[in-house]
Amino acid sequence: MVKKGKLFVHTVYDTPKPAAGTISGLSFVRRGRAPAGVFSAGQDIPGPLARFRLFCYDRDMKKQAAENNENTLVKELTEWIRESFGAEPKHPWARYPDHTTFEVPGAGKWFALIMRVSRKQLGLPGGEAGVYVVNVKADPDFISFMAGKDGFLRAYHMNKEKWITILLDGTVPLPQVKSCIETSFLLVSDTPAKRIYEAVKKIPRGKVATYGDVAAMAGDRKMARAVGNALHKNPDPDGIPCYRVVNAQGKLAGEYAFGGEWEQAKLLRADGIEVVDGAVDLSKYRM
Repeated sequence: MVKKGKLFVHTVYDTPKPAAGTISGLSFVRRGRAPAGVFSAGQDIPGPLARFRLFCYDRDMKKQAAENNENTLVKELTEWIRESFGAEPKHPWARYPDHTTFEVPGAGKWFALIMRVSRKQLGLPGGEAGVYVVNVKADPDFISFMAGKDGFLRAYHMNKEKWITILLDGTVPLPQVKSCIETSFLLVSDTPAKRIYEAVKKIPRGKVATYGDVAAMAGDRKMARAVGNALHKNPDPDGIPCYRVVNAQGKLAGEYAFGGEWEQAKLLRADGIEVVDGAVDLSKYRM
Protein backbone atom coordinates (compact mmCIF):
# COMPACT_ATOMS: atom_id res chain seq x y z
CA MET A 1 0.00 0.00 0.00
CA VAL A 2 1.40 3.40 -1.02
CA LYS A 3 0.12 6.60 0.55
CA LYS A 4 -0.13 9.57 -1.81
CA GLY A 5 -1.87 12.70 -0.53
CA LYS A 6 -5.39 11.65 0.43
CA LEU A 7 -5.24 8.44 -1.59
CA PHE A 8 -4.29 4.95 -0.50
CA VAL A 9 -3.10 2.96 -3.49
CA HIS A 10 -3.60 -0.81 -3.29
CA THR A 11 -1.47 -2.65 -5.84
CA VAL A 12 -2.33 -6.05 -7.34
CA TYR A 13 0.26 -7.28 -9.81
CA ASP A 14 -0.52 -9.53 -12.75
CA THR A 15 1.50 -10.87 -15.64
CA PRO A 16 2.39 -10.21 -18.36
CA LYS A 17 3.91 -6.83 -17.65
CA PRO A 18 1.81 -4.04 -19.21
CA ALA A 19 3.16 -1.65 -21.79
CA ALA A 20 4.82 1.61 -20.87
CA GLY A 21 2.41 4.13 -19.40
CA THR A 22 0.07 1.47 -18.05
CA ILE A 23 0.00 -0.46 -14.81
CA SER A 24 -1.58 -3.64 -13.61
CA GLY A 25 -4.51 -3.69 -11.16
CA LEU A 26 -4.36 -0.37 -9.31
CA SER A 27 -7.35 0.48 -7.14
CA PHE A 28 -7.68 3.93 -5.60
CA VAL A 29 -9.58 4.27 -2.33
CA ARG A 30 -10.34 7.61 -0.73
CA ARG A 31 -10.23 7.70 3.03
CA GLY A 32 -13.42 6.34 4.52
CA ARG A 33 -15.06 5.78 1.14
CA ALA A 34 -15.70 2.90 -1.20
CA PRO A 35 -13.33 2.38 -4.15
CA ALA A 36 -13.42 5.32 -6.51
CA GLY A 37 -12.23 3.17 -9.40
CA VAL A 38 -10.09 0.26 -10.46
CA PHE A 39 -7.60 0.29 -13.31
CA SER A 40 -7.34 -3.14 -14.88
CA ALA A 41 -4.23 -4.79 -16.32
CA GLY A 42 -2.89 -2.95 -19.34
CA GLN A 43 -5.29 -0.01 -18.98
CA ASP A 44 -3.88 3.48 -19.45
CA ILE A 45 -3.60 5.38 -16.18
CA PRO A 46 -3.56 9.12 -15.63
CA GLY A 47 -0.22 10.74 -16.37
CA PRO A 48 0.43 11.95 -12.79
CA LEU A 49 0.10 8.35 -11.56
CA ALA A 50 2.34 6.76 -14.17
CA ARG A 51 5.34 7.41 -11.93
CA PHE A 52 4.05 4.67 -9.60
CA ARG A 53 4.97 2.19 -12.27
CA LEU A 54 8.62 2.91 -11.61
CA PHE A 55 8.37 2.74 -7.84
CA CYS A 56 5.98 -0.20 -7.54
CA TYR A 57 5.76 -2.50 -10.51
CA ASP A 58 9.28 -2.24 -11.95
CA ARG A 59 10.96 -2.28 -8.57
CA ASP A 60 9.12 -5.36 -7.31
CA MET A 61 9.34 -7.23 -10.59
CA LYS A 62 13.10 -6.65 -10.84
CA LYS A 63 13.52 -7.79 -7.24
CA GLN A 64 11.49 -10.92 -7.92
CA ALA A 65 13.46 -11.66 -11.09
CA ALA A 66 16.75 -11.34 -9.20
CA GLU A 67 15.54 -13.70 -6.48
CA ASN A 68 14.35 -16.21 -9.06
CA ASN A 69 17.74 -16.12 -10.77
CA GLU A 70 19.51 -16.68 -7.46
CA ASN A 71 17.23 -19.61 -6.57
CA THR A 72 17.86 -21.20 -9.95
CA LEU A 73 21.62 -20.77 -9.62
CA VAL A 74 21.65 -22.26 -6.10
CA LYS A 75 19.59 -25.27 -7.21
CA GLU A 76 21.90 -25.86 -10.17
CA LEU A 77 24.98 -25.52 -7.99
CA THR A 78 23.58 -27.88 -5.34
CA GLU A 79 22.87 -30.56 -7.94
CA TRP A 80 26.33 -30.13 -9.48
CA ILE A 81 28.00 -30.55 -6.06
CA ARG A 82 25.96 -33.68 -5.39
CA GLU A 83 26.89 -35.24 -8.73
CA SER A 84 30.54 -34.13 -8.76
CA PHE A 85 31.56 -34.98 -5.20
CA GLY A 86 28.89 -37.36 -3.91
CA ALA A 87 28.11 -34.83 -1.18
CA GLU A 88 24.50 -34.61 -0.07
CA PRO A 89 23.21 -31.19 1.05
CA LYS A 90 22.61 -30.93 4.78
CA HIS A 91 20.63 -28.37 6.78
CA PRO A 92 22.07 -28.54 10.31
CA TRP A 93 20.29 -25.47 11.70
CA ALA A 94 16.51 -25.46 11.99
CA ARG A 95 16.64 -21.73 12.61
CA TYR A 96 18.36 -21.16 9.27
CA PRO A 97 16.70 -23.43 6.68
CA ASP A 98 18.45 -21.61 3.82
CA HIS A 99 21.89 -22.58 5.18
CA THR A 100 23.22 -25.69 3.40
CA THR A 101 26.46 -27.51 4.17
CA PHE A 102 28.42 -29.96 2.02
CA GLU A 103 30.90 -32.39 3.55
CA VAL A 104 33.70 -34.47 2.08
CA PRO A 105 32.17 -37.98 1.97
CA GLY A 106 33.52 -40.12 4.78
CA ALA A 107 35.50 -37.27 6.31
CA GLY A 108 32.76 -35.15 7.85
CA LYS A 109 34.54 -31.92 6.90
CA TRP A 110 32.79 -29.01 5.18
CA PHE A 111 34.12 -27.88 1.84
CA ALA A 112 31.19 -25.59 0.93
CA LEU A 113 28.52 -23.71 2.85
CA ILE A 114 25.67 -21.97 1.02
CA MET A 115 23.77 -19.32 2.99
CA ARG A 116 21.23 -16.60 2.46
CA VAL A 117 22.14 -13.50 4.44
CA SER A 118 21.33 -9.83 4.30
CA ARG A 119 23.54 -7.58 2.24
CA LYS A 120 23.95 -5.39 5.31
CA GLN A 121 25.56 -8.30 7.20
CA LEU A 122 28.08 -8.61 4.41
CA GLY A 123 28.89 -4.91 4.49
CA LEU A 124 27.23 -4.33 1.11
CA PRO A 125 24.67 -1.72 0.07
CA GLY A 126 21.10 -2.94 -0.08
CA GLY A 127 20.13 -3.00 3.57
CA GLU A 128 18.23 -6.07 4.74
CA ALA A 129 17.75 -7.46 1.21
CA GLY A 130 18.86 -11.08 1.19
CA VAL A 131 21.48 -12.62 -1.09
CA TYR A 132 22.84 -16.15 -1.46
CA VAL A 133 26.56 -16.72 -0.90
CA VAL A 134 28.86 -19.72 -0.76
CA ASN A 135 31.82 -20.03 1.60
CA VAL A 136 34.74 -22.10 0.29
CA LYS A 137 38.23 -22.88 1.51
CA ALA A 138 40.99 -21.25 -0.52
CA ASP A 139 44.70 -20.68 -0.65
CA PRO A 140 45.74 -17.66 1.47
CA ASP A 141 47.39 -16.00 -1.53
CA PHE A 142 44.18 -16.39 -3.54
CA ILE A 143 42.17 -14.87 -0.69
CA SER A 144 44.51 -11.89 -0.39
CA PHE A 145 44.31 -11.26 -4.12
CA MET A 146 40.56 -11.79 -4.67
CA ALA A 147 38.89 -10.55 -1.47
CA GLY A 148 37.30 -7.20 -2.24
CA LYS A 149 37.01 -7.79 -5.97
CA ASP A 150 33.52 -7.99 -7.51
CA GLY A 151 31.63 -10.87 -5.96
CA PHE A 152 34.40 -11.95 -3.56
CA LEU A 153 34.40 -11.07 0.15
CA ARG A 154 36.36 -11.91 3.26
CA ALA A 155 34.75 -15.03 4.73
CA TYR A 156 31.44 -14.43 6.47
CA HIS A 157 31.39 -16.14 9.90
CA MET A 158 34.41 -18.33 9.08
CA ASN A 159 38.20 -18.13 9.30
CA LYS A 160 39.04 -15.20 7.06
CA GLU A 161 42.59 -16.44 6.44
CA LYS A 162 41.47 -19.81 5.07
CA TRP A 163 37.98 -19.22 3.66
CA ILE A 164 36.40 -16.78 1.23
CA THR A 165 32.78 -15.79 0.53
CA ILE A 166 31.45 -15.67 -3.05
CA LEU A 167 28.20 -13.94 -4.02
CA LEU A 168 25.70 -16.15 -5.84
CA ASP A 169 23.84 -13.30 -7.49
CA GLY A 170 25.43 -13.68 -10.91
CA THR A 171 28.32 -11.31 -10.23
CA VAL A 172 30.79 -14.20 -10.37
CA PRO A 173 30.34 -16.50 -13.42
CA LEU A 174 29.13 -19.98 -12.49
CA PRO A 175 32.19 -21.77 -13.98
CA GLN A 176 34.44 -19.69 -11.73
CA VAL A 177 32.28 -20.49 -8.68
CA LYS A 178 32.53 -24.20 -9.52
CA SER A 179 36.30 -23.96 -9.89
CA CYS A 180 36.57 -22.42 -6.42
CA ILE A 181 34.41 -25.20 -4.96
CA GLU A 182 36.58 -27.86 -6.62
CA THR A 183 39.68 -26.26 -5.10
CA SER A 184 38.00 -26.15 -1.70
CA PHE A 185 37.13 -29.85 -1.94
CA LEU A 186 40.74 -30.73 -2.72
CA LEU A 187 42.08 -28.57 0.11
CA VAL A 188 39.68 -29.99 2.68
CA SER A 189 39.99 -33.63 1.59
CA ASP A 190 43.77 -33.49 1.25
CA THR A 191 45.58 -36.03 3.48
CA PRO A 192 49.10 -37.49 3.41
CA ALA A 193 47.68 -40.87 2.30
CA LYS A 194 45.80 -39.26 -0.57
CA ARG A 195 48.93 -37.44 -1.73
CA ILE A 196 50.89 -40.68 -1.53
CA TYR A 197 48.36 -42.57 -3.64
CA GLU A 198 48.29 -39.78 -6.22
CA ALA A 199 52.10 -39.83 -6.38
CA VAL A 200 52.19 -43.61 -6.93
CA LYS A 201 49.72 -43.26 -9.81
CA LYS A 202 52.33 -41.12 -11.59
CA ILE A 203 54.92 -43.93 -11.72
CA PRO A 204 54.82 -45.03 -15.37
CA ARG A 205 54.84 -48.59 -16.65
CA GLY A 206 58.41 -49.85 -16.93
CA LYS A 207 59.68 -47.65 -14.10
CA VAL A 208 59.96 -47.82 -10.30
CA ALA A 209 60.30 -45.30 -7.49
CA THR A 210 61.68 -45.61 -3.98
CA TYR A 211 59.69 -44.89 -0.83
CA GLY A 212 61.69 -41.68 -0.51
CA ASP A 213 60.87 -40.70 -4.09
CA VAL A 214 57.15 -41.17 -3.46
CA ALA A 215 57.38 -39.21 -0.21
CA ALA A 216 59.06 -36.34 -2.06
CA MET A 217 56.40 -36.40 -4.79
CA ALA A 218 53.77 -36.32 -2.02
CA GLY A 219 55.33 -33.18 -0.58
CA ASP A 220 57.54 -34.42 2.27
CA ARG A 221 60.57 -36.65 1.77
CA LYS A 222 60.68 -37.30 5.53
CA MET A 223 57.48 -39.36 5.43
CA ALA A 224 58.99 -42.36 3.64
CA ARG A 225 57.79 -44.63 6.45
CA ALA A 226 54.26 -43.27 6.00
CA VAL A 227 54.48 -44.29 2.34
CA GLY A 228 55.02 -47.90 3.35
CA ASN A 229 52.10 -47.80 5.78
CA ALA A 230 49.78 -46.25 3.18
CA LEU A 231 50.71 -48.79 0.51
CA HIS A 232 49.97 -51.68 2.87
CA LYS A 233 46.42 -50.25 3.03
CA ASN A 234 46.12 -49.59 -0.70
CA PRO A 235 42.36 -49.13 -1.33
CA ASP A 236 42.66 -49.62 -5.11
CA PRO A 237 45.47 -51.99 -6.15
CA ASP A 238 44.35 -51.94 -9.78
CA GLY A 239 44.42 -48.14 -9.97
CA ILE A 240 47.33 -47.49 -7.58
CA PRO A 241 50.34 -49.56 -8.76
CA CYS A 242 52.09 -49.83 -5.41
CA TYR A 243 54.18 -52.79 -6.67
CA ARG A 244 56.28 -50.22 -8.56
CA VAL A 245 57.64 -48.88 -5.24
CA VAL A 246 60.90 -50.37 -3.91
CA ASN A 247 63.30 -49.49 -1.12
CA ALA A 248 66.35 -47.25 -1.41
CA GLN A 249 68.51 -50.19 -2.58
CA GLY A 250 65.99 -51.30 -5.19
CA LYS A 251 64.89 -54.31 -3.15
CA LEU A 252 61.33 -55.60 -3.35
CA ALA A 253 58.93 -55.85 -0.43
CA GLY A 254 58.49 -59.61 -0.63
CA GLU A 255 55.39 -61.65 0.02
CA TYR A 256 53.77 -59.71 2.89
CA ALA A 257 52.51 -56.67 1.00
CA PHE A 258 51.54 -58.10 -2.36
CA GLY A 259 49.53 -61.25 -1.75
CA GLY A 260 52.02 -64.01 -2.27
CA GLU A 261 55.65 -64.97 -2.52
CA TRP A 262 57.44 -62.66 -4.92
CA GLU A 263 54.17 -61.44 -6.37
CA GLN A 264 55.73 -58.02 -6.71
CA ALA A 265 58.47 -59.48 -8.90
CA LYS A 266 55.87 -61.04 -11.20
CA LEU A 267 54.04 -57.74 -11.60
CA LEU A 268 57.26 -55.84 -12.28
CA ARG A 269 58.38 -58.38 -14.88
CA ALA A 270 55.00 -58.00 -16.57
CA ASP A 271 55.86 -54.28 -16.84
CA GLY A 272 59.09 -55.16 -18.59
CA ILE A 273 61.33 -54.60 -15.57
CA GLU A 274 64.18 -57.03 -14.89
CA VAL A 275 64.26 -58.39 -11.34
CA VAL A 276 67.47 -60.07 -10.15
CA ASP A 277 67.81 -61.60 -6.70
CA GLY A 278 64.78 -59.73 -5.41
CA ALA A 279 65.94 -56.31 -6.56
CA VAL A 280 65.83 -53.98 -9.56
CA ASP A 281 68.59 -51.83 -11.01
CA LEU A 282 67.66 -48.30 -9.93
CA SER A 283 70.15 -46.74 -12.33
CA LYS A 284 68.19 -48.32 -15.16
CA TYR A 285 64.56 -48.33 -14.00
CA ARG A 286 64.21 -45.48 -11.55
CA MET A 287 61.76 -42.85 -12.86
